[in-house]
Amino acid sequence: MTHDVLASDLPRVPLGDWFDKAVTWLTDHCGWLFDGIGSAVESVVDGLVDVLTFPPALVLTVILAVVALVLRGWKLALFTLVGFGLIDSMELWEPAMDSLALVLVAAVVAVVIAIPIGVLAARNDTVSRVVRPLLDLMQTMPAFVYLIPAIFFFSIGVVPGVVATVIFALPPGVRLTELGIRGVDKEMVEAGEAFGAAPRKILGGVQVPLAMPSIMAGVNQLIMLSLSMVVIAGMVGAGGLGGVVLEGINRVDIATGFEGGTAVVVLAIFLDRVTSALGDRTPVAKAAARR
Repeated sequence: MTHDVLASDLPRVPLGDWFDKAVTWLTDHCGWLFDGIGSAVESVVDGLVDVLTFPPALVLTVILAVVALVLRGWKLALFTLVGFGLIDSMELWEPAMDSLALVLVAAVVAVVIAIPIGVLAARNDTVSRVVRPLLDLMQTMPAFVYLIPAIFFFSIGVVPGVVATVIFALPPGVRLTELGIRGVDKEMVEAGEAFGAAPRKILGGVQVPLAMPSIMAGVNQLIMLSLSMVVIAGMVGAGGLGGVVLEGINRVDIATGFEGGTAVVVLAIFLDRVTSALGDRTPVAKAAARR
């Protein structure tokens, strides 16, 4: 009873209304920008889907297995052959390639945004203090919430799925990039400064190479989060495996849902192992492995 009285005495903060007005204003005044972004994203995703679906499934599976063999070894290559062969046998090849294209495009966009922000945050404490609460908000906000403004700006389809995925996946890329650069030995930076190297050369020649294992870990986490959004993106018409899983949910079809989920797991394991292998191939990681 006391709780109800106290709650009723507090003025309501119309936070949702403010956000709604902001989204409406952006839609009214920046519609041309969102149309351009939507067209560009859709064209890139469609082009990548065409590339992935052009060769027969068996041919692309072999190519991916060779990539896995070179980067990680025969175990991942064997898993790739079996896993992608299973996807093809379940007749989910095209949805899987749709999802893979969506994830790759979203991950590339997120990396292009995240790494510069992480570098800037590492080199400027003010930027870091501003960015940190924004990243906290982005990480704790339910993923479904991102779909609402994305639909408002870009309508239904693959574009809002990509945009929501980019926003959802950004935080680990920014955080681990900042962490990696801040963790570089100060003596190494001071040595570069002592030799008269410009700040940009110190960044590109010392800090970024030494921070690369942490940066690649951020890229790995970013890709995993992008893939976790596939099912949610299916709710806004992005298609792919998310659409398959959503169909299984709507029809209460256990078989369809399980097969779609299994295909997502295969993609997740493949992408995780490949990106981890790329991180292990950085000069710093190789040097650490030799010790």
